Amino acid sequence: MHRTAPHTKYVTTRIEDGIAQVRLARPDKLNALTLDTLDDLIRTARWLRRDRTLRAVVIAGEGASFCSGLDFATVLRTPGRIVRSFVPAPWRGTNRFQEACWAWRRIPVPVIAAVHGHCYGGGLQIALAADLRFATPDSAWSVLEGKWGIIPDMSGIRSLTEVVGVDVAKRLTMTAEEVSGTEAQRLGLVTEIHADPVQAAVDFADRLRTRSPDAIAAAKRLLDGALTSSARRTFARERREQLRLLRLPNTAIARRSATTKNAPQFKPRTR
Repeated sequence: MHRTAPHTKYVTTRIEDGIAQVRLARPDKLNALTLDTLDDLIRTARWLRRDRTLRAVVIAGEGASFCSGLDFATVLRTPGRIVRSFVPAPWRGTNRFQEACWAWRRIPVPVIAAVHGHCYGGGLQIALAADLRFATPDSAWSVLEGKWGIIPDMSGIRSLTEVVGVDVAKRLTMTAEEVSGTEAQRLGLVTEIHADPVQAAVDFADRLRTRSPDAIAAAKRLLDGALTSSARRTFARERREQLRLLRLPNTAIARRSATTKNAPQFKPRTR
């Protein structure tokens, strides 16, 4: 069964067998980000979040690059819209720029960024919003904002620090240096190096079909919050998640599959 996400121009989505293939679709501009692209990213992430049959998301870029960052020339044509984009939604705590990345953290299934070509500025922050980053060895990564005298402000300060640690985050942010995919893996920006990161991401998603979607969602919630919670709070969240999982049908299906060695037929995720 194939499905496509509605009402987006610069982000395309196709779901097949529970895997959403999301593409930044402005290849003639190296998928540089406009305010309309940010809106499309937010709309797509929220649409995917509601799909309980979803098992994984693979986000990549069409053409020669993943994303070359913000398209300043286009964005600066509408200064009033820029000002409005900086205003955060009080119920979420993110503005338009931040939500375009952070909305992908809210999706309760693994999100894998498959990166080739440029991964600069806002594009890097989108990749950081994914749970995993697979990249080609010659991909080019940079916290490019420093080149323009600004800082990463699309949730990148938080996610960059989580992924590489404070010292490396400071180095990359202050210098705006460019590193290859191979070096980015050494620094912790990239999870795995592959000649074809999209196929590698799909293969990884296929492996997840043998695991309970409820357990995967619980693991993502717990691990995303572990670095910013006290040990006491994390232990309490562990207990609540585990007690809930023990009562769910998908947990029983996983146990039977582990015992019989048969391929599990999981039900849709409960939340």
